[in-house]
Amino acid sequence: MLIGKPPDIPSSEITSRAAYFRYLSRRRFLKSAAAAGAGALGAGRLAEIFDPATRALAGTKLETVKSPLTTTGETLTSYDDITHYNNFYEFGVDKSEPAKNAGALPARPWSVQVEGHVKRPKTFDIDALMKLRPLEDRVYRHRCVEAWSMVIPWVGYSLAEFIKECEPLSSAKYVQFLSYWDRRVEHWGAEQTSISWPYSEGLRMDEAMHPLALLTFGLYGETLPNQDGAPVRIVVPWKYGFKSAKSIVTVRFVDRQPHTTWNDQASNEYGFYSNVNPHVDHPRWSQKVERRIGLPFWEQRKQTLMFNGYTDQVAYLYQGMDLRKNF
Repeated sequence: MLIGKPPDIPSSEITSRAAYFRYLSRRRFLKSAAAAGAGALGAGRLAEIFDPATRALAGTKLETVKSPLTTTGETLTSYDDITHYNNFYEFGVDKSEPAKNAGALPARPWSVQVEGHVKRPKTFDIDALMKLRPLEDRVYRHRCVEAWSMVIPWVGYSLAEFIKECEPLSSAKYVQFLSYWDRRVEHWGAEQTSISWPYSEGLRMDEAMHPLALLTFGLYGETLPNQDGAPVRIVVPWKYGFKSAKSIVTVRFVDRQPHTTWNDQASNEYGFYSNVNPHVDHPRWSQKVERRIGLPFWEQRKQTLMFNGYTDQVAYLYQGMDLRKNF
């Protein structure tokens, strides 16, 4: 496996100079949101949403270590763009809506249930899960199936480390991830009546065990904002972004390919594997070129790389599969 040279300083430290300005921006947002919503929600509901005891506040600094499993030499997408240009349909279909609406997600207390083909079912508390392994700074390319992209400094550790703690049986061939779902909290998603909730995604076991697959708790050296999948998500950098399930509450080990949300919606457009592949166009647009969010207009267009640039690390997983097909 080819491993990029890590930066000399963790991204969490490199970007710390901007923390104060992000803090001011969040303070302004919270203040305006509270003022606008007080009449509709009432003081009790506002207290529940903004109380640190019931949600993990974005901006909490994380203790991190450097990781060799990181992308180097590319301009990071800004914190503001990462947190305000999102797909999270449970909180709205427009890119700006999750940042406005996801404050209702109760990210504390939080637990992750493990079930299916395992030695025994388990429950992991989120805070214990964050201490299971050292948290690593990892910069990954992020490529959306909609042909836009980012470069994001995530924080987490290899999903394989968590899977080992789950003690799956040899009969477990796939891993399914189910996201938080409460139609009272995520009523924007309930309006999407063609979608069967909760959001479901899945990986083949060998994909999930690949060291690049990341169990993710933060970005820019801080805890995940709600709109980016707080308090825990997965990141699979060689696949289109919808494969990286957000706000995970259940991990299920199964013996056959699980149903997944977008594959259920349109299997001809969103294959189960959905590896980034510039040679296979989406039925409605080309995948050869992507638009890098946040760069100047004349620098935004990028040639899409096979497996999002991680070919040397992951291509062996798909030997014998026809890469000309949208698999």
